[in-house]
Amino acid sequence: MKNHSRISRKHLIPAIIFLAIFAGLTLFLFTYKRDEKQFSHITSQLFADEMVSSTLNMHYTLAYPVNFGIYDYNPVLPIYSAQSSLRGQASAENTAAALRSIRPDKLSLSDSYTRTLLLRSFENALKSGDFLYYEEPLSPSSGMQSQLLILLAEYTFRTKQDVTDYLSLLDQTDEYFASLLVFEQEKAQAGLLMPASSLDKVKEQCDTIVTEESLREGTHFLQTTFEERISALCQEGGISLEEARQYRAENDRLLKTVLLPAYETLADGLFLLEDPSIPLAGLASKPDGAAYYEYLLISETGSYRPIAEIQELLLAKLQEEYHAIREIAASEPSILERLSSDEYAVFPYTEAEEMLLDLQTRMSGSFPSLPQESSPDEIQTVGELPSVAVKTVSPSLQDYCAPAFYLTAPLDDTDSNVIYINEKNSPGGLELYTTLAHEGYPGHLYQTVYSNRYFMENGENKIRQILWYGGYQEGWAIYVEFIGFDYASQIMKEQDRSLDALCIQLEKHNRSLQLCLYSLLDIMIHYQGASYSQVAKVLQNFGVTQPDSAKAIYTYIAEEPCNYLKYYLGYLEILSLKDEAQRQWGDAYSDYAFHTFFLNCGPSDFVSLRERLEESYPLPDSTSSP
Repeated sequence: MKNHSRISRKHLIPAIIFLAIFAGLTLFLFTYKRDEKQFSHITSQLFADEMVSSTLNMHYTLAYPVNFGIYDYNPVLPIYSAQSSLRGQASAENTAAALRSIRPDKLSLSDSYTRTLLLRSFENALKSGDFLYYEEPLSPSSGMQSQLLILLAEYTFRTKQDVTDYLSLLDQTDEYFASLLVFEQEKAQAGLLMPASSLDKVKEQCDTIVTEESLREGTHFLQTTFEERISALCQEGGISLEEARQYRAENDRLLKTVLLPAYETLADGLFLLEDPSIPLAGLASKPDGAAYYEYLLISETGSYRPIAEIQELLLAKLQEEYHAIREIAASEPSILERLSSDEYAVFPYTEAEEMLLDLQTRMSGSFPSLPQESSPDEIQTVGELPSVAVKTVSPSLQDYCAPAFYLTAPLDDTDSNVIYINEKNSPGGLELYTTLAHEGYPGHLYQTVYSNRYFMENGENKIRQILWYGGYQEGWAIYVEFIGFDYASQIMKEQDRSLDALCIQLEKHNRSLQLCLYSLLDIMIHYQGASYSQVAKVLQNFGVTQPDSAKAIYTYIAEEPCNYLKYYLGYLEILSLKDEAQRQWGDAYSDYAFHTFFLNCGPSDFVSLRERLEESYPLPDSTSSP
């Protein structure tokens, strides 16, 4: 009888080899794509944590969180505190360390680029730990006392869950504003409280943005916009009539018993903090103000150029624009008189809708088409862009809002978009046309929708959605705004108004010179410590002789450090990148190819964009228009 209970000696070596192969295969399977899996795990967790930590951010990033694996969350309006900033620092340091351990050559090109962006972003963010109380969340021009209500007013109701989330956030506004007051109190103890004049403006906003009278009369914009949204959802069958009635009652209750007292408490607390001895001055007047400004400049613009180099870049552009203005003025002696005439003020288009349509038509051929949101295999023409509603800013917010702004569409819902126009600035004619180029097509709206759809179509890592680069976004908006001036000039030529076309070119160069000058003043005030009198002397050289005008310019720049640079330095970085593309691509270069490259890269810092450009070769189908 044959015994099968032991292995004969002649089979021993093959068995050992098999075991070795099995062990090696196990190790291979364990390590295969280790870096890719680790990167995917880190970014997925980071994205999910970011989304659930702020329901407001999640709502404006994702229309339907369940499609991104987020099924359960508690609606939360994050509390503002130095402690939370420190916790964020620790988390950023751990994430950066984990990202450094991942070998970029083991990732796809897309993920490797995302890793680079994340590392640079985290490394710069880690510097903010030295400046906990330098940030100003209650800035007079862009603070949360006004921005939060705009975000709440535009909070889209797609589902019943959106309504209940919204009401839950509204119910947390008292805790949120209380945390802001505590932060301001801590800033005061650290000797970094905002100037008395700025604090007084914020207090005035708190007293006027939400009033008992408007709530009693039912005219506050958080009542009227809620009614519009809840009625639309009810008509669509998302909620019943009875549910709509209950939600309206709850909204009114929360506005009167939570939001209004929250603003009153914040205003009273700020009044007690006000210190008349604190003057309006730039960051350079603070102990580590210059160092904080260097960090903030990178954070806001995405440019890593040394400040001295930025100044040289700005001064060269200032001279260029100055000479362009002189040249145009010299070529036509009557141009200044024409600029102030009633005939020049008449623009062929008067309505925002027809201006947007004209911009869509003219941009075709120079900018890539948008991928279809519903069917990634189809490409729509630029003329078939998603819808946009142009709304006016509520009168109660006009004093505290920008002249115009676009609210970014979620990653997975780009069909409906909103542009706000602040009618207090009375934009019309050429100004409205170029504003819509900046905010709409081919500006923020087009750029955002393109990026979202391109990312979805190509399966880009969703972590890219939480990376923000002011220079990339606002620099692009200024870049295409100036293209909008060129389009407007072409319109005038088509109507045989050649002198008016020249006037528009003069206005374009004047706008550029103004932004360039203000960017230089930003550096002077916040990095070099320039006083109001020094700034006023500079402004006098450029025709700003009225003290009130000079004071207004100085005040805005002093209260909003790096804001002008976010726009104009971003614009100059794009021009520099464009010049480099022309040099590298040679005959293969076209504006269409460059715009495609820039948009396909997505929001990035300019060091990373330049590195990406050095590795790029324009494909045949991206060097000319469709």
